[in-house]
Amino acid sequence: MTELVGVLHHKEQLSSDEVAMLVTCLKALAGAVLYIDFVQHEALVFAILRMSMWQYGTDVMDALLELVISLAASNGKYVDLCLDMLVRNFMPPHYFLETLKQPRGLARKDQVLSRVHTALKDIADLVPLAPMRLSPLVIQGIPNVFSKEPEIVIYVESMLKLESGSMREIVGGTMIPALIDRMVELDVEIGWEDILLNDSSKCIFDMELEDDEEDDTELSGELLSWKCLQGNSVAEKLDSLMVLTFEHLESCQGSGRLAEVFDILLVSFRRTVLNTCKSKFTQFVMFYACALDPEECGVKFAMMLVDMFVSDVNPPDTRKIAVAYLASYLSRGKFLSPSLIASLIKRLVDWCFEYCNVHNVDINPRDHQVFYSGCQAIMYVLCFRMRSLVDVPLIKIQLHQPINSILKNRLNPLKECLPTVVKEFLQQAKAAQLFCSSGSFHFNDLLKSELSRDGGTDRLEMFFPFDPCLLKKCDSFIRPYFIYWSMVKTAYDDDEEENSSSDEDVADHILDGDRVNQIDDRMVRSFDEQDYLDEVDSVLNRMSITPKYSIKYMRMPSRIRPSTSPESL
Repeated sequence: MTELVGVLHHKEQLSSDEVAMLVTCLKALAGAVLYIDFVQHEALVFAILRMSMWQYGTDVMDALLELVISLAASNGKYVDLCLDMLVRNFMPPHYFLETLKQPRGLARKDQVLSRVHTALKDIADLVPLAPMRLSPLVIQGIPNVFSKEPEIVIYVESMLKLESGSMREIVGGTMIPALIDRMVELDVEIGWEDILLNDSSKCIFDMELEDDEEDDTELSGELLSWKCLQGNSVAEKLDSLMVLTFEHLESCQGSGRLAEVFDILLVSFRRTVLNTCKSKFTQFVMFYACALDPEECGVKFAMMLVDMFVSDVNPPDTRKIAVAYLASYLSRGKFLSPSLIASLIKRLVDWCFEYCNVHNVDINPRDHQVFYSGCQAIMYVLCFRMRSLVDVPLIKIQLHQPINSILKNRLNPLKECLPTVVKEFLQQAKAAQLFCSSGSFHFNDLLKSELSRDGGTDRLEMFFPFDPCLLKKCDSFIRPYFIYWSMVKTAYDDDEEENSSSDEDVADHILDGDRVNQIDDRMVRSFDEQDYLDEVDSVLNRMSITPKYSIKYMRMPSRIRPSTSPESL
């Protein structure tokens, strides 16, 4: 047996005779697996299972896999060992990593991995419980955050192949959550100091667009935003994994499995990503999945977030994070239908309005952080969507009275929300004439007050998770579906070139006749009525700055940074 073990040990260069001897030994062992005893032949078993397919040609690979499959099927005690051997072959030896950049390396990769996955399927067919035992082995074997990029990338490729392969009904539900968990671990390793610029006094809207046309050496927005993470190995690994995930989601969409995979993603997002306060980029997996299927996945994601916010069963911190995600999602998603945005804004406004009716007293603002987070979400979305929404009188009628009451409530949300959001919202609301004078409350008084001018005395600890993605490769996937601040036509923008005649015709049509002058119950009916939503969709798609399914976009702003400081997190 010692001589047999010696044959199985790999040498640097095998002669043709040595290869023939190795293949013969492996085939002979495959025919004699019933006589292999783990106790008596322990050294032989481990010699077989330590072999790396990456070191051999196809003849040896095929003979080795024939032996491994036979061994797994011969005795249940060998199943885990054989599965573990195959999983370890998801990755090449360290010295082979550089070879993967060459054609011969890629050819060897295809030869090895195609055989490994075929062997896993064969073992699953012979041992029905094998797939259940495979999942934990795959998850345990995921390279850690300190591994080299080629290692983790090639391993995740195999994970995603399992997710969509013949064993997906058993192992598929565990692959994506494990991948999301690993991406979150990479995400939190990227410090805010790696991506924040020095000037913390900038408005979160100004920060996104700061073109310096006079400086010829100024980098474009794309290069500058990516430059801040250039050379960051953790960010590069995360970028590559997210691209693999995006491509997998595209494949799922093509095969009609996206809705199925999205449900798994949704559970993983709620369990891991949502409550990871330092997550900067992983959440864009959800954004991209929603962009691929806005009518089902896009709506489901938004409804989950708003339901989490309005339900007092959830902890306050979870509700605040959920509405932050919702606000950022509704503001940035170019693919979202106008009626969905309008209905969810209405739902947030109604909740805040009802909250004011119940809590119209002066008490500690810290007791009302969920309420303030809802108010800030409303203002933030309206900063992006104000012009298109209020130009539809039916929507304006639904919004102006309750928002009017919310802002003048004794809880004073303007004092507690982010100053830059308050300022931008009030400027646009004034230009859009969102409010009218009502008793002692005048909208102009808000703009002139010291409170509004300074934007408040406190800062709500909140962030907007779908701020522009700073990962270079991911950006090419996200950009066609994303609204940058530079693309927004604000309500106070009076550039004549932006007020096209077609928009004026639509507005004139809306404002014509009894549609405004004769306000009755039909004009304030529920957003849930399908004919109303269809009308809103029709109008807003014609008036929107970013029509649905449009792929035109402006270049990335030249200086981008997250919308919140690290201390607020």
